Amino acid sequence: MGLEFGIKDIIDILLVAILFHQLYKLFRGTGVNNIFIGILSLIVVWFFVVYIFQLELLGSILNQLMNVGIVALIVIFQNEIRRFFFMVGSRNKWRFINKVAQIFGNKKEEETDNMSVTQLVIACSHMAKSKTGALIVLVHKSELEEFLHIGERIDANINASLIENIFFKNSPLHDGAMVISNKKIVSVASILPISENQHIPKHLGLRHRAALGITERSDASAIVVSEEKGTISYAVDGKISINISPEELQKTLSAGAI
Repeated sequence: MGLEFGIKDIIDILLVAILFHQLYKLFRGTGVNNIFIGILSLIVVWFFVVYIFQLELLGSILNQLMNVGIVALIVIFQNEIRRFFFMVGSRNKWRFINKVAQIFGNKKEEETDNMSVTQLVIACSHMAKSKTGALIVLVHKSELEEFLHIGERIDANINASLIENIFFKNSPLHDGAMVISNKKIVSVASILPISENQHIPKHLGLRHRAALGITERSDASAIVVSEEKGTISYAVDGKISINISPEELQKTLSAGAI
């Protein structure tokens, strides 16, 4: 009996191919990349055995392996699964909705947002000129306490002078990251996880790797000011833009990154 193959099957295959392509991009450069390729190969073999050649004995064994494998997948890829859902629900993917909300939102709140963005950009611009190293995390929807070690908790408005003083080289709080949530500075000297991506350029320092680490594990974004080169970088979704101008940072933050 021949296989029936129609437009529905083509669409099905294309959707699965797109899904696996996105998953591969997500895992690429991580320590589990080879594991993912091996599991994908096993799934292809299982498909041919069960649905194409219809080998009942071998198919039943592989079915049992697949059932156990689902649990193993959740354990092995728990961080990557979390990243996948953060990527799907990322604020950047819903920018249109954010824009509509801003149009119908409170004008006073919008003015507060603009003031916070301006103060943050001024601070980053000054620190870049003076080559003062800084790492600032912008919290969005996800809670970050499971990913980072909170340093000193504070509750302060976003102010350029305050940010510059905190990251001043002789300040006891300049090491670690500043965390901003709901337009407030909520903690300083916090410790972030380091990225597991093996393809990060070697010239990027610890601050850049920490910025990538937190944005790989959550929907947060991060700003890095390089102490060595005096450049500003912006990280989101596990990707980083190096050496952006204050104007570019202002545009990015004004689009809903804060």
